[in-house]
Amino acid sequence: MDWQEFLRGESVRHGLSMEHTETLLAALSSPERAPLNQAQLSVKFSITEAAVKQRMGEIYMRFGNSFPQLLDQKGAGKLNLLFIKLKQKYYPKPDPVVAPYPEEFRSLIEEKIRRFCGRQFVFETFQQFITENPHGYFTIVGDAGMGKSSIVAKYVWEHKSPCYFNILVERRNRPELFLKSIRRQLIDRYQLPNSEDADLPTLLAQVAGKLTAGERLVIAIDALDEVEQEPGGNLLHLPKNLPNNVYFLLTRRPYSLDKKRLLVDVTEEELDLRDSQYVDFNQDDIKEYIRFVLTTDSDHNNGLKNWIQSRNIPDTTFVEQLTNKSENNFMYLRYVLPAIANGDYNDLSLKQLPDGLQEYYQNHWLGMGMDAKPGQLMEIVLYILLEIGTPIPCEMIAGIAKVDECDVGKVLEDEWVEYLKKQNVDGEICYTIYHASFLDFLKCKREMDSKRRIFREVNQRIAEYLEEGMV
Repeated sequence: MDWQEFLRGESVRHGLSMEHTETLLAALSSPERAPLNQAQLSVKFSITEAAVKQRMGEIYMRFGNSFPQLLDQKGAGKLNLLFIKLKQKYYPKPDPVVAPYPEEFRSLIEEKIRRFCGRQFVFETFQQFITENPHGYFTIVGDAGMGKSSIVAKYVWEHKSPCYFNILVERRNRPELFLKSIRRQLIDRYQLPNSEDADLPTLLAQVAGKLTAGERLVIAIDALDEVEQEPGGNLLHLPKNLPNNVYFLLTRRPYSLDKKRLLVDVTEEELDLRDSQYVDFNQDDIKEYIRFVLTTDSDHNNGLKNWIQSRNIPDTTFVEQLTNKSENNFMYLRYVLPAIANGDYNDLSLKQLPDGLQEYYQNHWLGMGMDAKPGQLMEIVLYILLEIGTPIPCEMIAGIAKVDECDVGKVLEDEWVEYLKKQNVDGEICYTIYHASFLDFLKCKREMDSKRRIFREVNQRIAEYLEEGMV
């Protein structure tokens, strides 16, 4: 059932007249386009904006039984709320991520698709690429926090594609780990006999020979910029040539041409999210994400509404200004929206919120007194996390720091919680740095200089702790 047919069915179920149905269809012409406003509808139907407002008010009343939030919502946000609710009904709810996803990436994929919004222009461009080319490499380029990993996770979830996520902060970013994971996925999926030691070109050739008419193999790889590899050879040892119907969907941060590490002899195309032609698409997706969290996300929407209403800010103004402040960066919203909802910015106005992700990190850094209190436990814990690089339990951090485990737990759960990823490793809760953008920020901080005496001492403690564990 297409979108327009779906809307007509909803109109019938809610008792809309033909006039109201046509107005709704025009306002919400596509699930991938922003709704038309009252002025645009006025021009389309050659009626006054007051008449459009009256029609829309009657539509909201009709849908109020199904979506009670419409009756509580004030201002222009009603149409956006109705749009979101109808899209949620139109698209089936995602099932829990199950095999054939690698267990090592299950939690990452589930997290990334939880609040996924938009990016349709990326998927359409990639679909056009694989339709027009017999094989090839397609790379999504963008700055840290622009949603590249989420795009890959969404594609993998929808298409059940083999995948690999390079994760610098967990040291899961080397060619041998990539090949081991992809080899196992391809063997299990395509029943490839005697392939436990096969290299990637051999595996791809075997799979290509098993593909049926019209079937394609797409392998998705995230964060090529985070790969650690000895000089020489292609990045991740990816093949220069590919069999027909085999494609790679890649993501990476920008780099200069002289640092390019992937050379291929097949069709190669890039989509740079920073390009001016995608500015409007990026802004629309950012706005959709904000509206989703504001109206639908049960974890944060009440706190956000209270903050907005206490300042008499229209929803549309909040969405517009926060979009500008985000600088089209989803990671910024991941931090700032929960912070607003949790009351961290109760003393600030909308204009006083941080501008961009780096300013957000800096404000938090200063707020914890990291510049004023060198050598404190927060700093030591952070440095241990940076040096170890792999998921580490609270007990181990406390052992290295030689302090009480309870004190370390408070730092992890109170001071650094937004920036850490918790995961269960062999029945034990472990911590790592959440995102590479925060690593970049830390590397620029004078306080995190590894040449400082305190960090030489911490490194010595790490060595001693590990030696004691080996005895």
